[in-house]
Amino acid sequence: MRILYIASGIRLPGTHGGSTHTLEVARGLAQRGHEVHVVARPPGGARSGLARSIDGFTLHYLNLPKALALPGYPAVRTLVRRLQPDALMERYYNFAGAGVLAAHKAGIPVLLEVNALIVDPPAILKRRLDDRLGGPMRRWAVQQCRWSARIVTPLHTTVPPEIEREKIVELPWGANVERFQAAPAERQRLRAAIRARYAIDPAQPVLIFLGSFRAWHGVATAVRAAIRLLGAGHDLHLLLVGDGPERAAVEALARGWEGRVTCVGSVPHEEVPGYLYAADIGVAPFDRAGHLALQAAGFFWSPLKVYEYMAAGLPVVTAAIPPLDQAIRPGIEGLLFREGSVESLAAAVAQLLRYPDEARAMGERARIRVAAHYSWQRHCEELERILREIRG
Repeated sequence: MRILYIASGIRLPGTHGGSTHTLEVARGLAQRGHEVHVVARPPGGARSGLARSIDGFTLHYLNLPKALALPGYPAVRTLVRRLQPDALMERYYNFAGAGVLAAHKAGIPVLLEVNALIVDPPAILKRRLDDRLGGPMRRWAVQQCRWSARIVTPLHTTVPPEIEREKIVELPWGANVERFQAAPAERQRLRAAIRARYAIDPAQPVLIFLGSFRAWHGVATAVRAAIRLLGAGHDLHLLLVGDGPERAAVEALARGWEGRVTCVGSVPHEEVPGYLYAADIGVAPFDRAGHLALQAAGFFWSPLKVYEYMAAGLPVVTAAIPPLDQAIRPGIEGLLFREGSVESLAAAVAQLLRYPDEARAMGERARIRVAAHYSWQRHCEELERILREIRG
């Protein structure tokens, strides 16, 4: 098939989860033999209309701010007319929809990707403003859903209730399992190199947090749990990889523990496997209390960090909430803790530290499970099935 994938709010290449998701989907579909064209924002000041080949697909740049993506409709319409795709995919966000509109007018079937709550809770300022204006953003969102033949989303509650559930396919994100399949000798080399870079004892157990430093990712909970364990005499090192608005607060929390808590900042995604090989336990302490939309719709966030921990063969400690408790089965691929509880998180980590052989066995089972159920390869296989179905 010839597939046009509109991701006009995403910088590509980029360092955030959305960039990783877009790149993996485009690359995965191209590897399955399809001709893939992606519309995305340039990482720098590249002009609109510039096209380049990357990882087996063609990337077309549309250099517009996220809030002005919809006025990019003429450029998208021109591309639709020129390429005549068999199907169009669009990555939904509030100010997008140019691809859905162009495909609807051209009679091309649409697959809409929804990765967050479409209609914000009433407490969100954007929702309140939309309500005061009579709901134009909500109407536009619902119209996009109606024009789409199928909607893929990690959790169906992201989609407004007036849209029939039959057109929704729940599809989690994944990990690029091939990226985490280094030979044992290479894994050991990378493990030693990362530990030497940050002066971590080669024999010391390492707990890693990888991801965004935002409230609902729970990085502060991870730091407090590690400090609790260190204060109780446990031998461990906490490695924090990522960045975000909570970084300053996290570094303040860790003050005085610089030899046992290391904040390295963001790293290029291609370096992520080395950091995970350097660790022994992956922690993903998501907390819905820091995110109103997650409280309203349930945990729709597809946990990229959890899948990558699993792909690297790490036992995972995460919150006991759906769907996290479906990916990580307690005692099999890792352990679950009470959401938001520092004490519960510390107890789960302490158990893995106490039984390192069982922790390693959990990590191996996690690696097998992610390859079978939560890989980007499986994600793209399902996307291909849906695209073929809507193409008819």
